[in-house]
Amino acid sequence: MTAAPEVSGLMEIEPGWIDFNGHLNMAYYNVLFDRGADHAYPRLGFGADYARERRMTTYVAEFHVRYLRELHLGDRVRASFRLLDFDAKRFHSYQELRHEDGWLAATAEGLTLHVDMTGPRVAPMPGDVMENMTKMQAEHDRLPRPEGIGRPIGVRQRR
Repeated sequence: MTAAPEVSGLMEIEPGWIDFNGHLNMAYYNVLFDRGADHAYPRLGFGADYARERRMTTYVAEFHVRYLRELHLGDRVRASFRLLDFDAKRFHSYQELRHEDGWLAATAEGLTLHVDMTGPRVAPMPGDVMENMTKMQAEHDRLPRPEGIGRPIGVRQRR
């Protein structure tokens, strides 16, 4: 179904998410990607408990979405999450939204920061989280590199 081993359950497009063009509004692709990341986060050690108990969390610094095929009311999708790289304070991820029939609707690439909420400031991840990141990275490194990672955005000038 998807290249990444971290895959959410089915999520249905909600009526309030449909725009005047009759398809899923661009903002709600981000909601679906966020929910997909929430599915993978407990495995890394992140989530509401992490924020409440340890006063640390993650902030997205950059997020690039490619809209490949329209989604409509009643469509159901799964979101994948794949760890591409990380260091002590940040990680690079790739996600896909796939329709329940298997076709690819959108991809996203993100750079996420680890944040000490008492600052707030970017801070190193604790040892247990780094271990989780290392394990997930080793699994995801065995997969083929997704197409389109690191693509620039812009208008090509014709000469």
